[in-house]
Amino acid sequence: MTGAELKAEALETHEAGNGLLLLRARRAMLHVLLEQGTATADDVRNAVELPAGVNPKVFGTVPGVLVRAGIIRKAGSANSERPLRHAAPITVWELGDAGAAERWLMDHPDLDDPLPVQQELFPKEKAGAATPANTRETRHATRIPW
Repeated sequence: MTGAELKAEALETHEAGNGLLLLRARRAMLHVLLEQGTATADDVRNAVELPAGVNPKVFGTVPGVLVRAGIIRKAGSANSERPLRHAAPITVWELGDAGAAERWLMDHPDLDDPLPVQQELFPKEKAGAATPANTRETRHATRIPW
């Protein structure tokens, strides 16, 4: 396999296993772009919590769909501000089409399905009981607002 084929296969695997997370990450990126004009991976990581056990490389698939749709484009590069990234270079993205970004957000609403929740949030003594930790309202209140 070529490098491009391996990359395409990896991106497909990330997309298949993390669709809801990637949907929220793309929505976050578009909201930042619409509000600020530019966005980076740092903005996405600040807006969307990475569930335990999920490799942060999954966020590498976020811009591709939006680039291919003509919604965003590369605007340059910057150094990451996330301490764990040690000022590594990251891409700065800008809107290519604000109207298309708004349409994409309307066409791709956040889904009702919650992301995987850590087990300790659900009390074991009363499995299935409606407690503050497992009611629908509480779970939805903790999600990003988009």
